[in-house]
Amino acid sequence: MTDQIEEIEVVLVNDKVQFNGVSQAHPDMNILFDYTPPIGDGKGFNGLEVLLMSLAGCSGTAVVYLLRKIRKQVSGFKVSATGIRRTEPPIKFERIALKFIVESDNATEAEIEKAIRLAEESVCPVWQMIKNNVIVETAFSLLQP
Repeated sequence: MTDQIEEIEVVLVNDKVQFNGVSQAHPDMNILFDYTPPIGDGKGFNGLEVLLMSLAGCSGTAVVYLLRKIRKQVSGFKVSATGIRRTEPPIKFERIALKFIVESDNATEAEIEKAIRLAEESVCPVWQMIKNNVIVETAFSLLQP
């Protein structure tokens, strides 16, 4: 097995702390990073917001993939992530709540629970990176389309 290299670059774009981020794999797509005033202008995502988006996107991708792998129809899917962070140094998430909303006419609650568990245990690399550093709680709703 060979390792894959992921490479990104963030470049300062103003006289405060606004950065433009781009990945080598997607040079035509960028993410604007910033911080709230007075340190920044508040015109971009802060690092913790991007981490929440990464976890929501990665876990959502994993759960949808796992459900479809067992031939479950997924007509709609949404993940919301809420992070509870410390306000004093070290500033970090103490707890993250993930809420999955699954629209399917043939998936069961047990299958969704299993897919979420597998995403946490092995399929979602972002979850693997944070799981020993922050408490992640999950919930889901199953809707009929």
